[in-house]
Amino acid sequence: MVKLKVAHTPDADDAFMFYAMTHDEIDTWLEIEHVIEDIESLNRKAFEVEYDVTAISAYAYSFLSDRYQILSSGASVGDGYGPIVVAMEEIDLRHREIAVPGRYTTANLLLNLAIDFKPVEMRFDEIIPAVKEGRVDAGLLIHEGQITYKDHNLVRVLDLWEWWHDKAKLPLPLGLNAIKRDLDAEVKKEFLRVMRESINYALKNVDIAMDYAMKYSRGLDKETATKFALMYVNRYTYEMPESVKKALELLYKMGEKKGLLKMPPLDIL
Repeated sequence: MVKLKVAHTPDADDAFMFYAMTHDEIDTWLEIEHVIEDIESLNRKAFEVEYDVTAISAYAYSFLSDRYQILSSGASVGDGYGPIVVAMEEIDLRHREIAVPGRYTTANLLLNLAIDFKPVEMRFDEIIPAVKEGRVDAGLLIHEGQITYKDHNLVRVLDLWEWWHDKAKLPLPLGLNAIKRDLDAEVKKEFLRVMRESINYALKNVDIAMDYAMKYSRGLDKETATKFALMYVNRYTYEMPESVKKALELLYKMGEKKGLLKMPPLDIL
């Protein structure tokens, strides 16, 4: 028995895709311990290689490619939707103070590619209150805030999916699952199989997996939580296609051109 420490986020989409793995629905010789932390915490801990497998932002991977390898299952990819910037009213975002959900989030990379602004880092769930209270001019939303911001009387000022699609005409890779490079090849292969089967189970048993994921829905009703989960657990999550690999390559090239990162090797298991 090989023990792995696997980290993912306290979000409905991650809970949904990991349901079968966490509830012994998949036979494996791996012993998997699950750790749950927010995405920016995971991004930062990945620099210390704290976990064997971890969710990380696509942006974070560009700094971590010597330590982790991308898994071809488990990616969060937007297609028709993605991070948005909201404010109390329509404003010119240039040079404004904008709350961002972490330096290493892909949303932050995209916003830096799109405009010049003054970032104010905070937890993703603190951003909407900060905007409403006037502590920042605008906020960059990830997770369920992308579909609930209207409930808070906020206005969408910039849609980063639309910005990306105009530039790339490709899906938008946001989050990845990555595995330690120095693990045994058979261990990597087995975890990838388990990951893929867990995603497949969730997509074939949506109600069962969502009943579990609701504990991470942060007050969303089941219909809205399911909508959010299925936005980011989809055919791209099950197995990364060439279109997403091309999108990652383009994202990194754009980031390198603007001096935000160095082009990492796209080493995908």
